[in-house]
Parts: sequence; structure tokens; C-alpha cells
Amino acid sequence: MSGPASKSQLTLPNAKRDHIQGPIDAPIALVEYGDYECPYCGQAYPIIKAVQKRLGARLCFAFRNFPLVNSHPHAEHAAEAAEAAGAQGRFWEMHDLLFENQDALDDESLAQYAEALGLDAQRLIGEVLAGAHAARVREDFRSGARGGVNGTPTLFINGVRYEGALDATSPLDSLRDPD
Repeated sequence: MSGPASKSQLTLPNAKRDHIQGPIDAPIALVEYGDYECPYCGQAYPIIKAVQKRLGARLCFAFRNFPLVNSHPHAEHAAEAAEAAGAQGRFWEMHDLLFENQDALDDESLAQYAEALGLDAQRLIGEVLAGAHAARVREDFRSGARGGVNGTPTLFINGVRYEGALDATSPLDSLRDPD
């Protein structure tokens, strides 16, 4: 499954800008451009979690928003809700809930997830409805478009677009420690 990588290059994760898990100086940087309502992103979610578990501190994972609003009507608000949760210090918890509940991403459900996480749900929904985090989501989207992203999920390993298979039987086999 170690598929070829294309020549599309991308900016590596930046701790001041990106939501990251793992050390910023890890030898492997994985960036996902994703859409919370995309079924393919939903399928990739547990695979990426497994890769993170397998590689541990050798992996820096960053998620960037790429809502495909023409296909997924709730994707924009879901991305903004994740950013709003991030403003309250809980991006990754909301990120996980959104992927684990892809079939319920309407505003009422987003508020329920915020409550479940102990966030100020009224603040979160107010920020989503006001578009308080829309610029951040657009910034992610534009950076992906500049890097050649045109669908989700799109993955980059150490700045190079990953074109290999993405399945549960051999998740991202190309992610190995650099020699």
C-alpha cells in the first residue's frame, strides 16, 4: 500500500497556527485537509487515530478545515464549531465528536456536543451563527486549494501529498520513521 506521492507541496504544521497533536518537531508530519460531513473523512478518522497510536511521539498530526459546502450543507458550521471549541481549549474533543457523529451536524446537535464537552454552548453556537471563525476556516480552505487539495480527505506527509490507499487493513504503510 505504499502508494506514490505526487509533487504537490504543502506548508508543514505550525504550532502557532495549526491544531496539532504530537510534537511539532516529530520526524513525521501528517496534515489532513478534511470535512466533518464527508463520509470518506469519516472512514479515514479511525485509520488516522490508529496511525497516531502506532507512531506516538514520532508523529505530528495537524487537521485543517476543507468544508465542501456544495456537497455537505453542515460542513461549514461543523468546522466553525470545532474552531469555536478550540477558542475554549477543546478543539480535539469537538473534532472527535463531530467525526463520531457525522449524521448529526445541525446547529442543535453542535450545541449538544458543546454541552457534552462542558463548553459554553451558548457562546459556541453564537460564534458559529455570527461566523466568528469563518475567516479561519476560509484560511485553511485557501491554503489547501493552493496546495492542490480538491477533495477530502487529502493527506500530506512531510509536506508531500499522499496518494496511496487509505484503508483499515494497512493504514498509511508509508508512514515509517525516516531512515
